[in-house]
Amino acid sequence: MIKNLETKECHFILENNYIGHLGYISENIPYVVPITYFFDKKENHIICYSAEGHKIQAMRKNKQVSLQVANVHSINQWKSVIVHGHSELHFGNEARTYLHDFSLGIKNIITETEYQKVDFISEFSSKIDKDEAAFIFLIKIDSLTGKKRNQ
Repeated sequence: MIKNLETKECHFILENNYIGHLGYISENIPYVVPITYFFDKKENHIICYSAEGHKIQAMRKNKQVSLQVANVHSINQWKSVIVHGHSELHFGNEARTYLHDFSLGIKNIITETEYQKVDFISEFSSKIDKDEAAFIFLIKIDSLTGKKRNQ
């Protein structure tokens, strides 16, 4: 039987993962792409990092986005969350602050769930400091829903 997740369960899934599927619209065509993200529960937004490209160009024109995150163990045991919101692009010092939160958050998740030591904060920061087209964008959450199946 498929059941709805409570908000706290949706937050738990978002907090304990860092890979999701970003949905956006470009020229009236829906796209879904994998993306690395960090859910900032305190601020209730999602921080993402991307190079210049199709999704950034599309989000400049249409800020409405969705993010789907799932924990799938089998066909009969899974949980899935869909976030609906709008994107905000950030640059300069503000982007560096969000990038720091993004990097530390993902580092903590990987350390706690995958038992791996990672150190890539400087790699992300150097891309923003250079003239490479790197963007930090937030997904400001308008709503979220979740489903689960456990048999």
